[in-house]
Amino acid sequence: MLTRPEAAVSAGVPFLDLGAQNAGIRDELVRDFAQLVDSGAFTNGPPVHEFEAAFSSYCGVSRAAGVASGLDALRLGLLACDVGPGHEVLLPANTFIATFEAVTQVGATPVPVDVTDQDYNVDPEALAAAVSPRARAIIPVHLYGQLVDMRRVREISARHGLIVIEDACQAHGAERDGLRAGAAGTAGAFSFYPGKNLGAFGDAGAMVTDDDSIADRVTALREHGQRKKYEHREPGWTARLDTVQALVLLRKLPLLDAWNEERRAAAAAYADLLRDVGDLRLPPVPEGSAPVWHLYVVRTSRRDELLEFVRGRGIGAGLHYPEPPHLSAAYSGLGYGRGSFPVTEALASELVSLPIFPGITAAQLEVVAEAVAAFFARGG
Repeated sequence: MLTRPEAAVSAGVPFLDLGAQNAGIRDELVRDFAQLVDSGAFTNGPPVHEFEAAFSSYCGVSRAAGVASGLDALRLGLLACDVGPGHEVLLPANTFIATFEAVTQVGATPVPVDVTDQDYNVDPEALAAAVSPRARAIIPVHLYGQLVDMRRVREISARHGLIVIEDACQAHGAERDGLRAGAAGTAGAFSFYPGKNLGAFGDAGAMVTDDDSIADRVTALREHGQRKKYEHREPGWTARLDTVQALVLLRKLPLLDAWNEERRAAAAAYADLLRDVGDLRLPPVPEGSAPVWHLYVVRTSRRDELLEFVRGRGIGAGLHYPEPPHLSAAYSGLGYGRGSFPVTEALASELVSLPIFPGITAAQLEVVAEAVAAFFARGG
């Protein structure tokens, strides 16, 4: 439920406020950290395994492997599924560059696919058309906290014998058509970067799956490829989930559903407050979808002007992602020019991310909405 404090909001509205969220568990965390200092179990401590068990249960799968970042979860998940040189991996053009990085870091080739206006996620028809004999895997990205149409993705993967590694780094707890983020594919990758719906106190991640062989291999790869101490079957990485981050995540996980409900309430409030304002297009929500609103993105042809205006009023609006990976210098070698993925490129030039976080108040939401409305009321 949104709160409405009596005091007026005079200092603007931050894009994200982690302080208020963390304050509620501060005392418990201080005690946890003190016990950790005494125990000295800084790597592979019992809290890591406790969190893995709790998070796999939350996602509705049998296994979770804690790793050092969402990118590690994607990369090691691909490796555990034997994706590598000579393979193509289909993925949405509209995503953070880490999705592309995971593919190239295992030696495979990313094949971008455009997204739809219906959910800003991968277009299933374009996905099916992009499958080639070299295709080995699909990475559907549940961007902004909205699940991809996984029923269609699973149909395509089954038809062509493709692995599905969900990029669920922005979708902790999201559902669509009875499917839950991380449990709808072969495996799912999560990030626990501090600003995520479930955030650690630094970089952290996890890969979840019902396949024991995949989970066992990721668990080995995260620690130099060893299945047991000094038994190395293949080269690996130092990509463990730190015990200190596991402690934080264990304290936060029981609160995640309530925090997601606060995000949903904020999104509903924005939908009411911003209806019919200027040329603003509010984020679409397909029937059967229950997003968790990691980001609340609105679309306008006057993106840069709106951003400058609301920031001038102390509102922490943001941009996600103004340069699609296929147009970046990092991936210019893939050979895609401007115009290759029209919907993705339009979104990159038109989306503004408005403040949304657990604890955001009704007054703060009204301040944001009033600033947006004031911008459009100015006319040209």
